[in-house]
Amino acid sequence: MPSYWPIRGIRDDTIRTRTIENLIALREKLGREVRRYKSDGTVLLATWNIRDFDKNRFGYGKRLTESMHYIAEVVSSFDLVALQEVNRDTTGLEQLMKLLGRNWSYIMTDTTEGSGGNMERMAFVYDTRRVIFRNLAGEIVLPKKSRIGKELQFARTPFLTGFQAGWFKMNLCSVHIYYGAASGEKLARRVEEIERLSKYFEKLQEKEAANYILLGDFNIVSEDDATMNALKAGGFRIPKPLRGHESNLKGTHMYDQIAIKEKDRIAEVTKAGVFRFDEVVFRDDPRDFETYKSHLPKRHAKGKTGAELRDVYTKWRTWQMSDHLPLWACIKTDFTEDYLNSLKPDQAPLATPD
Repeated sequence: MPSYWPIRGIRDDTIRTRTIENLIALREKLGREVRRYKSDGTVLLATWNIRDFDKNRFGYGKRLTESMHYIAEVVSSFDLVALQEVNRDTTGLEQLMKLLGRNWSYIMTDTTEGSGGNMERMAFVYDTRRVIFRNLAGEIVLPKKSRIGKELQFARTPFLTGFQAGWFKMNLCSVHIYYGAASGEKLARRVEEIERLSKYFEKLQEKEAANYILLGDFNIVSEDDATMNALKAGGFRIPKPLRGHESNLKGTHMYDQIAIKEKDRIAEVTKAGVFRFDEVVFRDDPRDFETYKSHLPKRHAKGKTGAELRDVYTKWRTWQMSDHLPLWACIKTDFTEDYLNSLKPDQAPLATPD
């Protein structure tokens, strides 16, 4: 669990009480939907695009102290979380790590330059008691030109790292794929980024005995869309428990994905889902609108009333938590019985865990 000591610094009794009550409700929901699947024989992976974390480039205001507590509570429920949209200014990430405590660590990229990169970083945040960093880290660069006749590099460079949980070794690649537009050449670039990444790992796996997991914000439209077909082009699969989950806050698109390509054993995903934090905190609800109305940024709220002001709240709350939901998967990591059975006569032994 994260540290709760900063709550003591909230001097407004109303805000302190609200924060505590919301955390209790959030913990109950997380316990029921996520934490119940944590065990010695599994690893809980998640990916979360935390909107503009944490720079206030769009003028909607910095995250409130209570918001950082809610984010930490969600992250702490998993064993490892791939984060996208971490800013050049890492203040938000540093605050998150302080709340998570000394058992948690992270590794992140430098910022991606250029107009498409938005000065973003990617990070892996993980519980060192549950996950081991295997000292592999690198950013993926494409070796050849685009088939559409342009020099194609990723708008935001994918981030590859090696981890191990129990017996299961995994190379995780966090992505934030170019969005561009819903049609035309910009959509074609989005599809090609996804396909080139998928096929890059297909070729890489021919040289290396490694399990690859792609996770992050792919800007996938739907299960039968060209964007999803591009993700599967290199042999990646979406395990059945992970299929069909809309991951944007509006519940309309499957932007975020966790795709797996195994080399030495099948990754068994026993449970998966998206976590709807908005059912507990910063809800799309008249009561929460009234609660936070005074926090809305003046530059966006000035002169607005009624439905227009409610629309400002609807946007503002995505800068307190996110416009994406955490997508997560519970993966089996204990293969002790399989290994013991492999030691029987006439059986090929399995590799032992390092």
